[in-house]
Amino acid sequence: MNIGIFLALSSALAYGAADFIGGVGSRRHSSWQVVLVGQAAGALVMLVAGLLLPGSPATADFAWALLAGVGSATGSIFLFRGLARGRMGLVAPISAVGAAILPVLVGVALGERPSWLVWVGVLVALPGIWLVSRETTPDRSASTRGALADGAIAGAGFGVLFIALGQISADAGLLPLAANQLIGAVLTIVAATSLGQPWRPRRGVLGWGSASGVLGAAGTLTFMIATGTTSLGVAGVLASLYPAVTVLLAARVLGERIGTGQRAGIGICTLAVATLALG
Repeated sequence: MNIGIFLALSSALAYGAADFIGGVGSRRHSSWQVVLVGQAAGALVMLVAGLLLPGSPATADFAWALLAGVGSATGSIFLFRGLARGRMGLVAPISAVGAAILPVLVGVALGERPSWLVWVGVLVALPGIWLVSRETTPDRSASTRGALADGAIAGAGFGVLFIALGQISADAGLLPLAANQLIGAVLTIVAATSLGQPWRPRRGVLGWGSASGVLGAAGTLTFMIATGTTSLGVAGVLASLYPAVTVLLAARVLGERIGTGQRAGIGICTLAVATLALG
């Protein structure tokens, strides 16, 4: 197996576990608090690692890290909010499709030429999203629609994160990733304050946020390394398999059940992401 593919899949595993832990924590505490602690924990880990393993980052690397931080904060805030008010098996796949498609499109703009199989995967994703969104229970339809919207916005944020990480040079080291996490933390505080949301962490949120943040930082690191050995589009779609981990953990740990139509939609979304990766 190509090392880039292995690292991208490892990134998906880390992101999926991070999202599950962050989603469960967001059901018990403010999602803003969980995201903030996670970003801060990730920044601390990357800062220590960056000082121990210094690189040669350029100004452009930190500029891309800034954009990655915006995408990371946006994706995490909306994903955790969606996971907190909607079922994980529905919100996570929606976010994955957006996170997969954006790197493919940007890769094309930068000169990559995806195969016809990649474009089939993009088209297959659309009916999958429709099926996942269509079947709702009467008593929770408004909540479910809001959760799915959160998933779509999260997908766009993670797509921006993947694209920006792919532009950081291979010899930049880990300090840009520390900056990425720190920027995400600052943006979380600014956004929460402007919206009047509670962001100051309480004692109970530290464990959830820290575990989620460290796993997320590991996913970010492995993804950036993966983009150095495989194309941005392939790395992006493979990393976007993270909902498979989130859904599996939600089913095993939380006992979530999904309707027939929604199950089919999730399967189609997963197939679409896999098709993109094969292409």
